[in-house]
Amino acid sequence: MEGLTPVNLIQFGTILLAALVHATLQLGLGALLLLYHASLGKHIKKKTKQLVSNYILGTALLIILTVTAAAFIINAITSSSLSPEVLAILVGILFMLAIIIWFFYYRTRRSTELWLPKSVSRYISNRAKLTESNTEAFSLGMLSSLAEMPFSIILMIIAGNSIIGLPAELQILSIAFYSFITILPLFILRFSIRRGNTVVDIQKWRVKNKEFLKIMTGIGFMTLALFIIGFRILGG
Repeated sequence: MEGLTPVNLIQFGTILLAALVHATLQLGLGALLLLYHASLGKHIKKKTKQLVSNYILGTALLIILTVTAAAFIINAITSSSLSPEVLAILVGILFMLAIIIWFFYYRTRRSTELWLPKSVSRYISNRAKLTESNTEAFSLGMLSSLAEMPFSIILMIIAGNSIIGLPAELQILSIAFYSFITILPLFILRFSIRRGNTVVDIQKWRVKNKEFLKIMTGIGFMTLALFIIGFRILGG
């Protein structure tokens, strides 16, 4: 792109890494599987497609709003980007979250049940089973994104901080890019079911590859932390 500087490329790299790590988190995918499982048994395929589309739209909207809010707040407070000292704190949190994911993200070794309090988990599961309208599906998508915030909010803060360092004409594009990458697994799941895979097949795959996914997510958090250290703190 014309006018891009090495600093801009580092900003893009940070946004891309944060989005890829965000995309490996499993709550949104799990809730969508619950919605599929409940809807396919009650509705015609067209109705299920509408519910799934609205679920994905709700997920994307909350991510867009959160990243935009993070960028706005950081810019309002600092008039630029976060200082190396604040970035160092965020790096420490990234390392801590990587360890938490490795040891506590899943409740048991035999299923894909996540770290959520059981009351929250039951609520999301019940909402997925009872979802009948597009509005409810949209709200479920927003709810699943909100429930994942303990792990995803720092990624969106880091992305928002990088977005404000880009030229104005690229900032909206970067927000859309981040959102698309994070919801890409939801589109892949939808495509997989359209190709004939069942919810049971996909869930079996998730259980079988749970350890790999968990390790990759933790490595992703650490890679992002090291990238920030190398290019934003020491390199800045």
